[in-house]
Amino acid sequence: MVSKNRIEEFIRVDHAGERGAVKIYEGQLLALNTIVKNEDLKKKIEEMKVHEVEHCQYFENEINKRNIKPTKFLPLWDLLGIGLGFGSTLLGKKAAMLCTASVEEVIDKHYLDQINQLGPDEKELKKKITKFRDDELDHKDIAYEEGATKKGFYSLMDKVIKTGSKIAINISEKI
Repeated sequence: MVSKNRIEEFIRVDHAGERGAVKIYEGQLLALNTIVKNEDLKKKIEEMKVHEVEHCQYFENEINKRNIKPTKFLPLWDLLGIGLGFGSTLLGKKAAMLCTASVEEVIDKHYLDQINQLGPDEKELKKKITKFRDDELDHKDIAYEEGATKKGFYSLMDKVIKTGSKIAINISEKI
């Protein structure tokens, strides 16, 4: 059985992560609505954002229902998410899609770790995280279908995004 404290960490970090995903997509859409014109990419991002909003709302409800304090870093994560989304989209479709793929690859492992720790006492939470992980894996597949690559410069970008995501996870669990 996972401790109450650990469950609170799971929910706090998942809330921050899903909100971060929403902000990344908002940043990408901001770029697509102002500077970069690509209606096909805009449609794909809008579709993926719908899932992230659903995930975020679930964890927002859990935060409130269980009286868990969200991470104190939400305002910073919001700014960084919007900046990452906006900046990656300015670099082009491959970079925008790599942003999604890189984040989703980190989240895949993160959610799988949580799923493996959750027991029967948290059946509903485990079911939701499993569903959300499936959504994230779909987003990763879409990103690669749409041109995400790790060749050349994109390899460095992948490492930076993944490192930043892991740092945000570690901080958000605790603070």
